[in-house]
Amino acid sequence: MRVISGSARRTLLKTIEGLETRPTTDRIKETLFNMLQGSLSDCRFLDLFSGSGGIGIEALSRGAEKCWFVEKNAKAADCIRENLKATHLEDRAVLMEYDAVAAIKKLRTEKLTFDFIFMDPPYNKKYEFYVLNELRNTELADEHTIIIVEAAKNTSFDYLAESGYEIVKVKEYKTNIHIFIRKCK
Repeated sequence: MRVISGSARRTLLKTIEGLETRPTTDRIKETLFNMLQGSLSDCRFLDLFSGSGGIGIEALSRGAEKCWFVEKNAKAADCIRENLKATHLEDRAVLMEYDAVAAIKKLRTEKLTFDFIFMDPPYNKKYEFYVLNELRNTELADEHTIIIVEAAKNTSFDYLAESGYEIVKVKEYKTNIHIFIRKCK
């Protein structure tokens, strides 16, 4: 796994061994960031279920102002620290060692609004539902915030409309999807 583009281009990133995380492949990451490229400059980026930090680091490398990484696994959090140091991006990063819902509760007090919120939770556990439910009544996401969920292809998002969200775009891959969501106005 590596940084695809930007200031840290070609830097190899470490991942933790085992099945505790599932890093987004370089090909999928490149496709995702090609879709976001025009909007990353000086944005605020929240990377939930960060794993090794590859998505947030890519956002920083491509010009995001600041990225908040949320990862409760201690080994993965250490890996994020190492990767931020290797890419020289640690001064624009905040690492929160919490589960995603607890991190959102903590971030609520800081009166932030993110431009992008990315989450890649463990598949088929409904974590994205709980996170979206928690985000619904916060200022962390507004109608301009793009929320991107990486999920298994069979994940149901039929609850979004009644939860106050709309689907902006869906990008399908062989085994998973990126679903782009925003709050309804």
